[in-house]
Amino acid sequence: MKFGNIFVGKRLFVGWGKPEALGKGESEIRGSSYLEGPLQVGKDDAFDSVSATVMIGPENNTDVESHPSDSLVVEGDMTVNNGNIHSTNLLGCTGQGVALSGSTINTQGWKGFDIKHPTKDKHRLRHVCVEGPEAAIYHRGRVCNGKNVIDLPEYWKGLIDYETLTVQLTAVHSHQNVIVKRISPIEGRIYLQAQGGMPVDCFYHIMAARVDGEPLIVEYEGETPADYPGDPTQFSISGYDYGRGVNND
Repeated sequence: MKFGNIFVGKRLFVGWGKPEALGKGESEIRGSSYLEGPLQVGKDDAFDSVSATVMIGPENNTDVESHPSDSLVVEGDMTVNNGNIHSTNLLGCTGQGVALSGSTINTQGWKGFDIKHPTKDKHRLRHVCVEGPEAAIYHRGRVCNGKNVIDLPEYWKGLIDYETLTVQLTAVHSHQNVIVKRISPIEGRIYLQAQGGMPVDCFYHIMAARVDGEPLIVEYEGETPADYPGDPTQFSISGYDYGRGVNND
């Protein structure tokens, strides 16, 4: 052990106790540390009293030139066992999304988002996602100006099952009796036709089920989502996979 710039051989141990996870004797993990707690990091006046085992406030080191605004940045997964996430704003999420309700993970299972209202001052806008018995995607738009073809997104090839594709058409300005004449999976196109050769002018809404995974088992016997008989890695269930400590019966 050396003081000044402190060097500690094998393990730093502060307090009493037996940290089983860190090993003992010859099995002791080199470079590990144990602190009985509580532990405060950051500004000395960030907390008025002990509020948690670990309290992390804004950085307050004058040697640091960048002055990072984040109090905690983690590279790697974070796990919360048997607890709730309180008073939080989810600013960004990549991968599976979550829904927050009443400062705990949403147990109802609605998937939604809440944003600043685009037109009303001091208002917010909340939507929930459409639900259904399949993993589906959609494409919508308008066909007009002499066209009679809907070009599907190129990435739909290999992503959707064309046998599940459905098309809804709404004529604009006149009754055209517009129909789907032909669907070409190879071209990624849908050909339309109007009565008597009239020019096509219509809105369209196309939906199809994804093919990159096993079909959803809509109804199954069980007490919790853990009893799902299909591939559990294919889904992240709101109220179950997020915050296992929350009762979602």
